[in-house]
Amino acid sequence: MKKLPPFEKVYEAYSALADGRVTLCPDERLATVVSSNGEKSYTVVWDEAHTAYSSSDNATYWQGYAGYPVIAVLMEQGLVPFDHAVAAGFAGIDWAELNERFRRDYAQAARAVIAERHLDAAGIERAARAAYDALAALDIAIKRGSARPPKTKKD
Repeated sequence: MKKLPPFEKVYEAYSALADGRVTLCPDERLATVVSSNGEKSYTVVWDEAHTAYSSSDNATYWQGYAGYPVIAVLMEQGLVPFDHAVAAGFAGIDWAELNERFRRDYAQAARAVIAERHLDAAGIERAARAAYDALAALDIAIKRGSARPPKTKKD
């Protein structure tokens, strides 16, 4: 992968999977991922060979790196390691609110979650690093799809 996401996006992907917010439709080569606060739904699509992915989330669409919906789909597809036990610690987190509160300082938001929930920081770091390294090693392209990011009721 050419452009990597912030490391902490792995934690957001864990949340999406732990909360059951990822729905794969493999026959159509697409998935839907509901946002952490339930206000948005993102569409992730991929090509037949699993070499190109796009998504309607802001990070993927505007920044050109795999946002958490793409990472969650790659985990669900078995292309990136997914640790169920670690992910369970990230269930029920409103990342939209957290990222706003910490002014998009994703590392600080993740540290706050780990501290507040008394999670095993070293174990989480190991699992997330394995996922991130696997993500970095994937030979896939992240492309801007035709679907624009959804707007919230406030937008």
